Amino acid sequence: MKILHILSQIPASTGSGMYLQATMEHARLQGHDNFLLAGVPNDFHFKDHCAHLPCSADPELVRFGHDTDFQVVGMSDVMPYPSTRFCDLSADDLARYEACFDVRLRSAIARWQPDIIHAHHLWLLTSMARQRFPEIPMVASCHGSDLRQFHTCCHLQQQVLYGCRQVDAVCALNEGQKRQISSEYEIDLQRIHVVGAGFNSNLFHPPQTTKTPTGPIQIIYVGKLSRAKGVPWLIKALQRLEQKQWHFHLIGDSKGEEKDEIITLAQQLGNNVTQHGSLKPAQLAKILKESHLFILPSFFEGVPLVVLEALACGCRVITTNLPGIKEVFGHLTCDWLQRVELPEMATIDQPRPDSEEGFIQSLQEKITAQLSAIKNNPTLRPPQEVQDVIRNYEWESTFSRIEKVYEQILPLKQ
Repeated sequence: MKILHILSQIPASTGSGMYLQATMEHARLQGHDNFLLAGVPNDFHFKDHCAHLPCSADPELVRFGHDTDFQVVGMSDVMPYPSTRFCDLSADDLARYEACFDVRLRSAIARWQPDIIHAHHLWLLTSMARQRFPEIPMVASCHGSDLRQFHTCCHLQQQVLYGCRQVDAVCALNEGQKRQISSEYEIDLQRIHVVGAGFNSNLFHPPQTTKTPTGPIQIIYVGKLSRAKGVPWLIKALQRLEQKQWHFHLIGDSKGEEKDEIITLAQQLGNNVTQHGSLKPAQLAKILKESHLFILPSFFEGVPLVVLEALACGCRVITTNLPGIKEVFGHLTCDWLQRVELPEMATIDQPRPDSEEGFIQSLQEKITAQLSAIKNNPTLRPPQEVQDVIRNYEWESTFSRIEKVYEQILPLKQ
């Protein structure tokens, strides 16, 4: 198969970017040819930043800051690199955005004549691609941030729906997301396939030695430095811990006021924190293997890949009780993965002010319980029931499900 992958932002740094990279690599392993259309900053050098991506030809790139007079428009409002929000684009900006991608999309189709298009996000670029080339089989992956934009940018909904409703198949992360897509985008459930997320088991696996905490217990957060990820409340919970024999690794990046707020809070942890910024996957895997407890206090996610990666590396986990977490891990009876109930929410990813204190207390209690469990029972691997779950989310299994979707829709256009 010749597959054209399209992503409106950098094919790295974010969850959807890493998902795209893994999809392309496993497509290559199955003998498919990969081609890429993406949006990048003007100073982005593909061979420096994405040299490992298995592209069969040089990619088509929209260069924000050159082709447009604004930065990459992020699918999240807080990105790990300079970006613009969709809600801040003027009508002229949107017209320019679409015109730039239209030119590159037409060039990509003319150059490579793909058998199938795999678009990422149920959003503007996907809608445009479906409208421009209805004769080419098309799969769209939902990553969750597109559903958030659908709520926060209501003025763009009809523009998004016009093409997205016509895609041949949608890949969802979980059953809850499948139902939400069907309801909000009015896409038949039969065209939505739950393929889940995937992690690289060659990188993320238990260490060779037991994680006996002879020194401080290593706690880790990985993700964007944003309020939607719950990071400020996590740091406040850490500040309240009576037991101080731990060290916190803050991994991730963003830009703007939210990052500044989080960095200021983290500095109050003194010598108990290390701020790493963004890390490459191999660097992240190394720290996870050396860590004991991973915490994800996010208010809005699909199936958080980093939770799977942390579990695969032998970390205990605390996470908010997100729909994707419930679906994947809801049947577990062990305490290796502990869930904190979400606070009452004011918006899709902002808690009500009167629910914040309770959320901090819940995090504090779960962290205290996990620290005690780690001291009393250090071990190399999670229980077998956890291992059985994460095995289904290794990338080999995930891409196999994606490839079956490709095969189902190809005959539709032949």
